[in-house]
Amino acid sequence: MSPNSWICLQPPNATTDAAKLAMSLDNRGLAYGDGFFTTMGVIDGQILWLDYHQQRLVSHATALQLQLDSDALLTILKMHAKQLQQGMLKLIVTRAAQEVRGYGYTPNTTGSACEIWLKCLPMSIATVQSLSLPDGQLIPLQPAATAICLSSQIACLPPPLAGLKSLNRLDNVLASGELHAIKAKALEDNIKPSIGEGLLRDMSGHWVEGTMSNVFYQLSDSRLLESPSSKIDATVNANKGNTDKGNTDKGNTDKGNSDKDSTNYLTQGQWYTSSMAQSGVAGVMRQVIINGLSTSNNPVIIRSLQDEDLPHLSQLFFCNALRGIMPMTSLRLLSGEVVSFEAI
Repeated sequence: MSPNSWICLQPPNATTDAAKLAMSLDNRGLAYGDGFFTTMGVIDGQILWLDYHQQRLVSHATALQLQLDSDALLTILKMHAKQLQQGMLKLIVTRAAQEVRGYGYTPNTTGSACEIWLKCLPMSIATVQSLSLPDGQLIPLQPAATAICLSSQIACLPPPLAGLKSLNRLDNVLASGELHAIKAKALEDNIKPSIGEGLLRDMSGHWVEGTMSNVFYQLSDSRLLESPSSKIDATVNANKGNTDKGNTDKGNTDKGNSDKDSTNYLTQGQWYTSSMAQSGVAGVMRQVIINGLSTSNNPVIIRSLQDEDLPHLSQLFFCNALRGIMPMTSLRLLSGEVVSFEAI
C-alpha cells in the first residue's frame, strides 16, 4: 500500500487490494457529512498529543452515536505511526451505510456501526523553534506571519454539534477559498510578510477561529478597563473532560524545560480564546494550551471576541495540532485598518 493511499481500517473484512479499494457512493459521510475526522502529527514514530486525540474519538463518537472502540483503534494508529516515522495521519470516521431511506438511521447496533478510513502522509512536522508550557510540554512554533479578517462566516450549530470536527465543513471550504484568493493577490503584488491565516466570524457576529485553526489573543490594558465583566464567558476549568496534567503525550514533553521562562511568549500576559459553545471546532492544540496554562498565574479565559475588541488587540496567534503555534505580527480588519502586534 502506498504511503499516500487511503486504508480502510473498518470494516475489518474490507479488501486490501489498492486497485479495488474505493468508498461506496452510499457512504453516509459522502452523502450527508455523517461522521467526523481528525488529523494527527507524527514525530519519531509517535503520535503527538495522543491522549487528546483519543478524547476526540470518544467524545465525537458519543455525540454522533457511533460505535467505536478507541483503544483498539489507537493500537492500529500507533503501528502506522511507527511505520510513518514523521508526517500526518488523517482519520475519517463515517456511519456505515443504512437500509433506511434518506437521512435516517436505525437506532441500534447496526445503525451505530461505522467505517474508518486512514491516510498516512509523510511530511515535515518538527520545527526549528518551540515554546514550553508551564507543565513542560513543548509546542512547535511557526515563523511569524500576518492575518486578515475574512468576510466569510461560519455556521452557528446546536448542541451536540457545536465544537465537533465533523465532516460538514462547507463554511470553512468557502472561507479558505476566500483566503487563498487574497494570498494569491498578495503574492502577485509582492506583499510581505506572507498572510498566514484568516480570522472568521460566526453568524452571530463573534470572531471565533481561523480557517484551519483556533485563535488566542490578548487585549490592551485600556480595553480591559472598558470591557464589562459580562463579556467574559468563563474561566476555563482545565480538568473538566480532559486527561490529567501528568500526560506526556509521547515525545511532546521535555522535563528539562519545565521551569517557567520569564521571556516565554505563552506565559506573559492574559490570553483569551473564543468559546466553541455555538460554532467553531474545539481543537486539540487549543485544549493542550488551555490545560498547560491552567496552573500558571494567568489561566486562559474563554471570552467572546467582538468587532469593537479588534482595534485593541495586543497579541494574536492561531494554533492547530499539526502546525503548533502560528504567531501573527498584524491583523488587517474588514475596514482596511491594520492592527500591529509586538514580535516574539
